[in-house]
Amino acid sequence: MKYFFTVAFLILSINLFSQIEDPIKWSTSVEKVSEAEYLLVSTATLDAKWHLYAQNVPEDGPIPTTFYYTLPKGTSLIGKTIEPEGHTIDDPVFQMKIKFFENTAVFKQKIKVTSGIDVVNGVVEFMVCDDSKCLAPTEIDLVFNLSNSIVNANTTNNNVVIDDKVTNNLLYGMNSDGLTVSEIKCKDELTTNSSEIKKGGKSLWSIFGLGFLGGLLALLTPCVFPMIPLTVSFFTKKNGQNSNSGVSKALLYGFFIFAVYVILSVPFHLLDSVNPDILNEISTNIWLNIIFFVIFVFFAFSFFGYYELTLPASWTNKTTQGESSGGFVGIFFMALTLAIVSFSCTGPILGSLLAGSLTADGGAWQLTSGMAGFGVSLGLPFALFAMFPNMMNALPKSGGWLNTTKVILGFLELALAFKFLSNADLVAHWNILKIEPFLGLWILIFAGLALYLFGKIKFPHDSPIKKLSFSRIAGGVLVASFVVYLASGFMVKEETKTFTPLTLLSGLAPPVGYSFIYPNDCPNNLECFKDLKTGIAYAKKVNKPILLDFTGYACVNCRKMEEHVWPLPKIDNYLRNDFVLISLYVDDKKELPENEQILVNRVNGGTRKLKNYGHKWANYQTQFFKTNSQPYYVVLNSEGTKILNNAVGYTPDENEYAQFLECGLEVFNNKNK
Repeated sequence: MKYFFTVAFLILSINLFSQIEDPIKWSTSVEKVSEAEYLLVSTATLDAKWHLYAQNVPEDGPIPTTFYYTLPKGTSLIGKTIEPEGHTIDDPVFQMKIKFFENTAVFKQKIKVTSGIDVVNGVVEFMVCDDSKCLAPTEIDLVFNLSNSIVNANTTNNNVVIDDKVTNNLLYGMNSDGLTVSEIKCKDELTTNSSEIKKGGKSLWSIFGLGFLGGLLALLTPCVFPMIPLTVSFFTKKNGQNSNSGVSKALLYGFFIFAVYVILSVPFHLLDSVNPDILNEISTNIWLNIIFFVIFVFFAFSFFGYYELTLPASWTNKTTQGESSGGFVGIFFMALTLAIVSFSCTGPILGSLLAGSLTADGGAWQLTSGMAGFGVSLGLPFALFAMFPNMMNALPKSGGWLNTTKVILGFLELALAFKFLSNADLVAHWNILKIEPFLGLWILIFAGLALYLFGKIKFPHDSPIKKLSFSRIAGGVLVASFVVYLASGFMVKEETKTFTPLTLLSGLAPPVGYSFIYPNDCPNNLECFKDLKTGIAYAKKVNKPILLDFTGYACVNCRKMEEHVWPLPKIDNYLRNDFVLISLYVDDKKELPENEQILVNRVNGGTRKLKNYGHKWANYQTQFFKTNSQPYYVVLNSEGTKILNNAVGYTPDENEYAQFLECGLEVFNNKNK
């Protein structure tokens, strides 16, 4: 009875946590053009949310759709295979323009027949992805019946009998019958990934907070701060109205300031509805990143006081005329006038918010959230001081400190400018702005800011400094400390032979592996194996569990996990010290040795010939784990023969992924006691 439950548990576990995805169906037909010419029509029908790549993609991109035709004697191709228009986007991970198809894609190849031919055979190699995973490259046999009957291309009539045990032992040194599931269960074993549900709300509130902080910075500039007492005084002391009326109008004024900035985000929602990928296209475009770089440098020198940024005077005149309308309309135009007049100070901050929001995953809603935070922060003081006028006595007087704040923002804008230049460098593979020059530039910028705060550098609108204030000294010491922190990024971690990653620069600086001096091959310079047998041999030697990482060069979410989750200290510690990482790339085009280029059975029927390492690892994933999506993470014992806990796919939440690793490690340690 105990044996029965063990077997039942094994079967149930594999079926619950693994599945073969089959989101695409191929069918063929033939269209007769003339007595000697035919169109071979291949139709791909995709499930919702899945997409198929075009026939031509840039080098180092995803796997293209490729057709191969076996032409009988007397038959020839006319031109190339024609594909539908599809969609072209700037992919945020591969940093290149990629064309793909959704729902249905029809491919046509014209042929010329000069003899009695009834059937033409072909093969299509392709790759499909959805928003969370990609499937391994697949080959499907195509049969074109010139009598124009529909042929299902998902099966093959190959009558060759193949022994899985023999092929699996040759390729992997084991067979799937020998893979078992541990009977030990963790107390809090991860079964579902809830991260994506929680991610959206948390991200919107985070961006709202950043926008609110940006609004506070804008309040401390010479364009906005002096407006607070003037505007509040206008509402609270205006002749012919009671104080309550003045307060209500001041509150409305603050609300309209908030509304103006939210309205600015509306056009991006319209763009997002027309093309959901347009914000990603903007944020990852090489030339737009260069333009952002130039604009931010331009903003920085404006903050330094070398020139003023102003919107056309006609705009200000028109909004000022609108103020005379009175009532709600007049107050709205007053708020709009403030937004226009203060643009020279708020524009660069809003530009930073705009560019930062466009790189996030939430699209236009993240931009709206940031704009809302900015508007609340900017409009709130006008409402609060109108309600409690005595609070204005606590405000510092206008003076040279306002210009100092503006210059500080100029240094920050200059530093952020190089983030956009770094984006362009990474996308275009210029290999110029790697981690070393990037850190060097930031050190120079913030060293300049420290010298400015200590009074060693002056700008056009600075007041004479008779004595350094406590705030300037404290600020200078803080910035100087940050310069030392930046310099620590050049310290080499002896155990990994890489520069030290700087947590505060995460997402701003290039990866430490993008280096002239210490380039690395595995993610985060972890020790990893890209061959199963070699990795298992090492795991046996050091007696550690295996983290099997089914990944792909063309896998978007694999890169997200490697770049955003694996570097986190808790996760990095596990991967670096407690597991043997084996990364198997299911789209690796490197050719297999001749003795491994063999026919194998497909899990869902038919056979295929393995030609490259990608085929080999994709076959291993489907044969042994009954799944074909990436990323896919499995914790095995050191022999690679036992699954220690539930496998997981894309898991962007740090705590959930740590829980998955901890569970596997706990089971492994219990088995070894």
